[in-house]
Amino acid sequence: VVSTQSTGSSGINAEYGGIKAGLTNYAASYAVGLLLARRLNQKYKLDDTYKGVEEVDGEDYYVEKEGERGAFYCVLDVGLSRTSAGARVFGVLKGAVDGGLDIPHSNKRFPGYNPETSDYDASAHRARILGSHVSNYMQQLLEEDNDAYKRQFACYLKEGIMPDMLEGVYTAAHAAIRADPSPAPKKEKPADYKPKSYKKQRMSLAQKKGRVAQKKAAFLALQ
Repeated sequence: VVSTQSTGSSGINAEYGGIKAGLTNYAASYAVGLLLARRLNQKYKLDDTYKGVEEVDGEDYYVEKEGERGAFYCVLDVGLSRTSAGARVFGVLKGAVDGGLDIPHSNKRFPGYNPETSDYDASAHRARILGSHVSNYMQQLLEEDNDAYKRQFACYLKEGIMPDMLEGVYTAAHAAIRADPSPAPKKEKPADYKPKSYKKQRMSLAQKKGRVAQKKAAFLALQ
C-alpha cells in the first residue's frame, strides 16, 4: 500500500503470514492481501473497528462505515499484472477486502464467477483461497508420477506438507495474521557491519601511473 502525502510517499509492505511453501499461488496471494490489510488497520488503530471477514467463506464483502472513522480507502493499481479472471492480483484484492480495507471492486474477476450466467459461486472461490486447486494437483501427481511430484513439490516436502494438509496450513496462516499482523523485529546488525558494495573501486594516482607504465612496457616489448 502506497499513500502520497505533502511530505512525500509512505508505504507498508507485507510478507506471507508464515507460509513457507507455495509463495506464488492464489492462496498465498490472498494471505498477502489479508496481512496487508490487518497491518495497515493496526497501524492506524482501525483493527478493532474494521475486522472484515474473520472466517473465509468466499462471499461478496464490502466494508461499511462504523463509528466516527471510515475504513481505510484504497484503489487497486494492477500495473502490468494480468487481469484475466482468477489472476493472483485479485487474490490479493480479496484478502485485503476481507481484512477490512475499503476497495471498490466486483466479483466478475474472482474464481467462481460464470460470465455466461452472471452467477457467482462463493464456495468455489473459498476453495481456491484455501489452496484446493494445489492440493488436488499434488494428489494427482503423487498418484501418477512420484518422481515428478518430488521434483515439483520439493519445497512442500521439505516443510512436511502433504496434499491433505494445505487447507489447514492456510487456515492457520489466516489465524496467525489476525492474531498479530505486526512485522517481525529487524535483526540488529553487528557494529563492524559494512554493506557489500559492487562498485568498482577508483584507482589512485600511483595505480594509474603504474598501469600506464605496464602498458608502455608491453607495447615496447612487441617492437
